[in-house]
Amino acid sequence: MTDSTDIFISGAGLAGMILAARLAKRGFSVVICDPSTPPENAEAEGSDLRSTAYLEPSRKVMDDAGIWETLAPYATALKALQVIDTHDWPPRERTRRTFHPTDLDLDSFGQNIPNWRAHLALMEHLQTRDSVDLRLGVGYDSHVARDDAVTVTLTDGSTIRARLLIGADGRNSPVRDAAGIDVKTTRYGQKAFAFAVGHEKPHHNISTEIYNSGGAFTTVPLADHDGAPASAIVWMNDASRSRELSEMDESGFREVLNARSCSILGDMHAVSPIRTWPIITQTAKALSAKRTILIAEAAHVLPPIGAQGLNTSIADIAVLCDMLGDDPGADDTLQRYAKDRARDMKLRSGAIDLFNRVCQSDNAVVQGMRSAGLIAFHDFAPLRKRVMQAGMGSAA
Repeated sequence: MTDSTDIFISGAGLAGMILAARLAKRGFSVVICDPSTPPENAEAEGSDLRSTAYLEPSRKVMDDAGIWETLAPYATALKALQVIDTHDWPPRERTRRTFHPTDLDLDSFGQNIPNWRAHLALMEHLQTRDSVDLRLGVGYDSHVARDDAVTVTLTDGSTIRARLLIGADGRNSPVRDAAGIDVKTTRYGQKAFAFAVGHEKPHHNISTEIYNSGGAFTTVPLADHDGAPASAIVWMNDASRSRELSEMDESGFREVLNARSCSILGDMHAVSPIRTWPIITQTAKALSAKRTILIAEAAHVLPPIGAQGLNTSIADIAVLCDMLGDDPGADDTLQRYAKDRARDMKLRSGAIDLFNRVCQSDNAVVQGMRSAGLIAFHDFAPLRKRVMQAGMGSAA
């Protein structure tokens, strides 16, 4: 027996679940599947220890989908962004500037939530939606697209007939592969650590990016952990340096961690496991096929800089949902979506690629240009506002 739905989503990660909620709010029936189930806590195997700063345009999209109130209890406001440029080792500060949301007439840049916590809350929310059929522990296997519908076969052998198939199934998307869509991948020889830390000093809701060679070191404010201040860390390094750090004992790693953070929050110590993943830029060479569309990391993977990753995915969601009509898989709709998002994807991925290379460089001249650029971007008010607006994007 074949079930029927308006839209089938492969991938129940954060982007897939947010998309399902917004589609349901728009009146579509949705089946969403994923071979995995969200871990129940940060310590569980496979838990995503990154956090996401949901910038204000993304928060509005989620509010429109009826899910922000579900996530709000776990959110920490981002009241400022501090950028520190350093050189040498141990890092020596050369330039420091702070960007404030009041320049954009906002109270905060956005809200930061641990990914594992958001994933679990979204799962629980979708389970209450009558128009959403959430199937965890079963994945996409194959599909056949015809002029009027697409028939999807799942890994348990069941089949679903939908008017639109959406691949939201990550950087190794099986939907993208089945649709015959290739990708362009840029590798930087970098890896990133993601973990949570406790620290001595309060963060005052300020997120900080510290530049040195190897990549950015970013702290993002979290709610207190065991009654003490806490932050999420994303720490990028060249692959060889990442291996060295991974082989250190706890005290050695902690010593380097505090040196790399310039002790801006006092003594830091890890309060969660440490996850590692490779840094790449990857973009799909097409975003649509017959009755099929790609969003989020199936379409684009970006280095973790400036909170662009999931916020770009939420922009995909906003654009797609606003374009869908009575027939969500109509060719003209999919072509308009692909054209719109390909343009933004090209500009955003190009800018982040360049910025990451500048942050990664250990060349003294490049580092000097980086410091001078930070001063120019911040101290010339019209340019500062323009750069901040570009970084915020527009998901609404």
